[in-house]
Amino acid sequence: MYDVVIIGGGPAGLTAGIYAARSGLKTIILEEKVFGGQIVFSADLENYPGFPEGISGMDIIDKFLEQAKKFEVEISYDGVEKIENDISCKRVILTNKSCITTKTIILATGASADRLGCPGEAKFIGKGVSYCATCDGAFFKGKTVAVVGGGDSALEEALYLANLVKKIYLIHRRDQFRAVKILQDRVKKNNKIEIVFDSVVKEILGDKFVKGVLIENVKTKQQSRLDIDGIFIYIGLTPNSKFVSDLIQTDEYGYIITNEEMETNIPGIFAAGDVRKKSLRQVVTACADGAIAASNAQKYIEKMKA
Repeated sequence: MYDVVIIGGGPAGLTAGIYAARSGLKTIILEEKVFGGQIVFSADLENYPGFPEGISGMDIIDKFLEQAKKFEVEISYDGVEKIENDISCKRVILTNKSCITTKTIILATGASADRLGCPGEAKFIGKGVSYCATCDGAFFKGKTVAVVGGGDSALEEALYLANLVKKIYLIHRRDQFRAVKILQDRVKKNNKIEIVFDSVVKEILGDKFVKGVLIENVKTKQQSRLDIDGIFIYIGLTPNSKFVSDLIQTDEYGYIITNEEMETNIPGIFAAGDVRKKSLRQVVTACADGAIAASNAQKYIEKMKA
């Protein structure tokens, strides 16, 4: 019997683990893929307090993980199939069909990158289609690529790629970016980046590898081809909440609804980080969510004892 099972090993999950274990709770973090979540794709995290020169996503997650292990948080790479709620305990059913019992659960499963859904996208994943510039950017040194999206992530990754590639087409379906002004200013000043507003990707072209992209102007409906060697896609996120959607209340997009104490509609089950419905999804807010969730998990356990 665990005191806390944390599902997800990103900033929210790792922070929750640190706080829970420091409080003397028997704690395990379940992470099916890679610790860190979306932040491992960031080459330069420059808005996290305490790192004035910036730090890479991988480096900061290594520090989080080291700290969690210091406080003897148990780490597991098992996937979760579903969770079950009972009056006395909760059960986490793993994909290997084994079961973990726990007093509380913290859902910190984050969100995954959305796909364009156009012809050629699935065919060329790993062959020119990427969702991670810091992972794959080095393969495109001196080449021409496209970046799709208009938010912070798209512009950040375009700026990162500009250090490696010859030219970037930054494609966005609207006539202005959603990213913060400082990123917009940097992009507009970078002579390697050509902005293509009011356009969507209709098809990714190639043979064995990506050779081009067919785009369409959303206002004129005129189509044109851009010759590229790779395409990096940053058009949004989908919360990883489907496995609990029959038990936990979510909004119309699948984000888990909580109160300010990170409590879901099920007592003893909390949510933290990008999987939660919230106004700002950043590492610093994910950490805050994780700390609050762990603190309230401890309070819930204390009430169980009373």
